Amino acid sequence: MRFAIKTLYAATLVLAFGGAHAETIRVAIGTQDTTINCATGGLIIRELKLLEKYLPHDGKYKGVQYDIQWKNFTSGAPLTNEMLAGKLDIGAMADFPGSFNGAAFQKAGKKSEFIAVLSGSTTGSGNGIVVPKSSPVQSLAELKGKTISVPFASTSHGMLLRAVEAQGWVVGKDVNIVTQAPEVAGPALQANKIDAHADFVPFAELFPYRGYARKIFDGSQANAPTLHGSLVDSEYAKKYPEIVIAYLRAAIEADRLVTAEPEKYSELIAKVTGIDAEVDYLFHGPLGLQTRDFTFKPEYRQAIKTSIDTLRLMKKTDVDLDVNNFINDSYLRAAFKQAGLDYEAHLKNYARTPLKAKDARTGETIVDFKRVAQIWVQGEPLVRHYAAPESAFADLAALEKAGRKIRVVYAQDRNSGNKLLAADAWFVKNKNEVNAFLLKEEAQAWAQAHGGSVLDFDGIRHAI
Repeated sequence: MRFAIKTLYAATLVLAFGGAHAETIRVAIGTQDTTINCATGGLIIRELKLLEKYLPHDGKYKGVQYDIQWKNFTSGAPLTNEMLAGKLDIGAMADFPGSFNGAAFQKAGKKSEFIAVLSGSTTGSGNGIVVPKSSPVQSLAELKGKTISVPFASTSHGMLLRAVEAQGWVVGKDVNIVTQAPEVAGPALQANKIDAHADFVPFAELFPYRGYARKIFDGSQANAPTLHGSLVDSEYAKKYPEIVIAYLRAAIEADRLVTAEPEKYSELIAKVTGIDAEVDYLFHGPLGLQTRDFTFKPEYRQAIKTSIDTLRLMKKTDVDLDVNNFINDSYLRAAFKQAGLDYEAHLKNYARTPLKAKDARTGETIVDFKRVAQIWVQGEPLVRHYAAPESAFADLAALEKAGRKIRVVYAQDRNSGNKLLAADAWFVKNKNEVNAFLLKEEAQAWAQAHGGSVLDFDGIRHAI
């Protein structure tokens, strides 16, 4: 009798406190850590445990236990496979693999939804084409008759096809395109085994930074908008909308932190991924190569539509995916509202991540950003900013004379506004100012129109 009373008492306690009956909800997220512009939708959230901060614990989620699972991928295709298999609930990938994700779900009688942009460029920056460092090639036009490798069915593949079409070339006749993953392309470029390689974030900048390639084409030249964003299994989102919103709240928080301290989080990304912090900052710092922009601007909607059409043309899918049904920004709008942000205002804002700084040499506030330059000095936690290249190079000379080591120098392309690795840029110096350019032919055109000499990085350093 005494044993029965104890058993009944124990069972009452379990019911009262929900111990044995607490529901466990899985939140399984697929990331692409080395695709660094996905950081605010994955790596930063995971490393700082931001999702735990926003997951709901009231209403129907009272007493719930969360099983948070993170899995990292190097590309979108295997991530999609695991989402289809029901092993992942949320995933981050680019427009092309994202569209394939939607098509694959639809073909399987299921549905996935594109719920947010994480980072992108309405003009196409982020994708690019590089050649071996020793190659004499300076522009895409010089690759006629050559072989270009690219990860097939990637966002950079779409960029390459558009760039080739703009040249009036026919694939297989005027240029040969072969498939090659970035981990294979790097050694191929080092060994001069490939004429050129097209790739997505961050490889068109990483390979040049590491010294064995030069960037000769930026995706913005093809005017092909590109993005990376987050997708969700639609059934999961319908069942747990509050969890999806919590994930997006965490992403918004991650974005705020990176905006406030880009150097700090560039170092964190480098620590986790092995992608150099100098390259991470190239994207995530102020006036960066891409904009961390969560909203579905018309250009991003068009990018997804273009990727679907291109995938069908490439016979990678035969599914006709309805873009307006595939993109669902309702969860994002709810997350913005909870965070006290104006979604419509952000939707209309096309500005790059702003720079609020003074010239490190003159102390004057920087108000014109067309010719901004930056130097990251070894041992300094913050990047130095300059209103113009001539100010930066004057300071660079003084720093090197004092024996200081330089991590990287950046400059803004005078035509596109894109941030450049100055070591691989071209410069035009006239009696009034210095301007930077990605392409030698653009520097030459500027010099012809405005006067001045065309110089490479070493040349401009000695000229100032």
